[in-house]
Amino acid sequence: MPRTSPAPSPAPPSTPTPTHCPYCALQCGMNLRAAAQVSDVVEVVERTDFPVNRGALCGKGRTAPAVLSSRVRLTEPLVRRPATGRLEPATWEEALSKIAEGLGRTQEVYGRDAVGVFGGGGLTNEKAYALGKFARVVLSTSQIDYNGRFCMSSAAAAHQKAFGLDRGLPFPLEDIPRTGCVILVGSNLAETMPPALRYLTELKENGGKLIVVDPRRTRTAEQADLHLAPRPGTDLALALGLLHLVVAEGRTDDAFIRDRTTGWEEARSAAMGHWPELVERLTGVPLPQLRDAVRMFCDAGTGMVLTARGPEQQSKGTDTVGAWINLCLATGHAGRPHSGYGCLTGQGNGQGGREHGQKADQLPGYRRLTDPAAREHVAGVWGVDPDSLPGPGRSAYELLDALGGDIKSLLLMGSNPVVSAPRAAHIEERLRSLDFLAVADVVLSETAALADVVLPVTQWAEETGTTTNLEGRVLLRRKAIDPPPGVRTDLEVMHALAALLGHEKGFPVDPEEVFDELRRASAGGPADYSGISYRRIAEEDGVFWPCPEGGAGATHPTEDHPGTPRLFLDRFATEDGRARFVPVVHRPAAEEPDAEYPLLLTTGRVVAQYQSGAQTRRVDELNAAAPGPFVELHPRLAQRLDVAEGDRLAVVSRRGRAVAPARITDSIRSDTIFMPFHWPGEGRANTLTNPALDPTSRMPEFKVCAVRIERA
Repeated sequence: MPRTSPAPSPAPPSTPTPTHCPYCALQCGMNLRAAAQVSDVVEVVERTDFPVNRGALCGKGRTAPAVLSSRVRLTEPLVRRPATGRLEPATWEEALSKIAEGLGRTQEVYGRDAVGVFGGGGLTNEKAYALGKFARVVLSTSQIDYNGRFCMSSAAAAHQKAFGLDRGLPFPLEDIPRTGCVILVGSNLAETMPPALRYLTELKENGGKLIVVDPRRTRTAEQADLHLAPRPGTDLALALGLLHLVVAEGRTDDAFIRDRTTGWEEARSAAMGHWPELVERLTGVPLPQLRDAVRMFCDAGTGMVLTARGPEQQSKGTDTVGAWINLCLATGHAGRPHSGYGCLTGQGNGQGGREHGQKADQLPGYRRLTDPAAREHVAGVWGVDPDSLPGPGRSAYELLDALGGDIKSLLLMGSNPVVSAPRAAHIEERLRSLDFLAVADVVLSETAALADVVLPVTQWAEETGTTTNLEGRVLLRRKAIDPPPGVRTDLEVMHALAALLGHEKGFPVDPEEVFDELRRASAGGPADYSGISYRRIAEEDGVFWPCPEGGAGATHPTEDHPGTPRLFLDRFATEDGRARFVPVVHRPAAEEPDAEYPLLLTTGRVVAQYQSGAQTRRVDELNAAAPGPFVELHPRLAQRLDVAEGDRLAVVSRRGRAVAPARITDSIRSDTIFMPFHWPGEGRANTLTNPALDPTSRMPEFKVCAVRIERA
């Protein structure tokens, strides 16, 4: 595929460079220019022309350049010296050679699958694509997955079952204020994606209704017309109870069900076993509130259900999302303008990261690794025999759990599982048990500190690449500044390692060249990027996939497809064009409270920190706003336990113990406690969480486990 335009080059320091935030899946637009302060590298200024955030930024976005400073980031390779046992500076040649030797030696002794690869939802599309190719072509290992498995995998699986295609939002964010009613399930947009809160504000200004489902009365829930506070782990029962009421009250859209869906009778029968009084008992949501929710959602001419990690990070997350999709289909709130189900993707490139090959079961373009036609197409682009491609490997937690057992060595890029994985103390032990660990990162994360070799790689402002935001809009992050001497891009790392392992060609370092190859590999797949180019992205403020190449197979293919901002308006992406109802029934969480562990723990984020905190915990302004972990509990629970504000509490589960100060608030259920998961050490919330996996998505049950509270 010919290059359509030259790769963007760094702008002069005095010229603002339009780019995007390195954090969440909004991928807010921003401009970068030379910093006024000598101590800073670059500063952020508003970019009001980008439609997603229209200039608005949260504190994380505003302060993102702080992590570019050499004071807080890695600037030279590190190698663990046997004599001292410490990580010490090394040359790039030595560091890369040690990685090639370590991975090669492991495979010689134990076989190809003894080497694992672990990626991240923050990697650009180019890097995610190259990492999947590197694992399957250079290492020939099936053992590759990424931390996005911990984020959107349940929603993705439910999307595939119901609609035949997974894109987080099947419509642009701008459609949200135009709908009649939004049910927001398990999302605290005010803290996780603050610039997106304006869409809910505009919804209400336009006369629309907002229903928020969350066991806590968050800042987002305070904006709601109706707040439903279910017991953690009962979102599935809640959705089924609402569908039961829709049927019982004669509010189904029978014409839509008849003309555009299949499987209704089985799904209806399953829902009818969840009568309102039972659902009230299971969830703790009063029956009048259930009826109010049905009335508000059905009286609206249009409606949306948006889910996030709350219902998804459960051992029944796929079924839970499926139940909410069933509610949309039964009421005709799907496949129509300003209606539908959507997932609020979390990580910066969580959408693109799961489309192009770093998942255990996928090839680029959202193709299935087990599909012979998909294998043949991608192998043709890569210039290899389709039979040489390994089959599907383990999911993220299963891969991490196998470290030191079947998997002896690991190459890890852009993730920090020591803090972010469930049952984190166990995963830390597994990482320590490896024969060899290599990590590429921008900072010395808690995981990188355990490595045998650490490679310093470039950050968002120091490299060009694409990301795909929660709307399915493919965006261009432009390089604004040069990285410090001694820092290389992930693409340069993979190019060098491939060469050392016998693959001189096939791993270019130019991101636009990699993207052009990704376009060819994705062509004809569910996530078709073939009609998208760097030029188009720059000119159009992003392009929505699927966007196939015009005149495919012709001598001169074109880029005239407009992209697809809105999916499913004419047909769903199934063979018959109909959405599929999936019958589901409620079941308990994998771990329910008992006499020894009488409380429920749920986890989440705070506005000033992000994910494992590896980067945001290095920013003074953010640490001042959110200096450390805490245990949120209701005043009645605090009184029963004789706990005062600020008391140091130990939260204990079957997997370990975490210590943090008490924060007493009536915004949480009295049977539930909450901890944010951004910190390592004694306050690490994921020491406690349950790795019980959803049978379809392999998502761990982060959002609910049984705990007790003790004095620290």
